[in-house]
Amino acid sequence: MEDQITVRFPRELSKALRERASRMRRKPSEVVRMAVSEFLQLSEPRTTRAADRVEDLIGSLESGLPEMATRHRELLVKKLRRGR
Repeated sequence: MEDQITVRFPRELSKALRERASRMRRKPSEVVRMAVSEFLQLSEPRTTRAADRVEDLIGSLESGLPEMATRHRELLVKKLRRGR
C-alpha cells in the first residue's frame, strides 16, 4: 500500500519544481520522490558532542608548561601580569 503525503511549497520553489520536472519529462511528484530518496541515502547527521568526537585527542598535546592541568589559574594570572 502506498502512502500519500501533502507538502506545501513556497510559490517560487513550486514553480522551479514544475519547470525542472517538465524539462526532465517527469511529473513533479516523481521528482520529489527522487529527491527524498537521495536525501534519505545521505549519512545521518552527527548527534554526538564535539568533545566526544575528539576524546582520543584530549591530553595528547604538549603545552611546554609543567602542571598545566593543576596550575592553570596560577599560570594564567602570571601571563596576564606580564601583559601577554
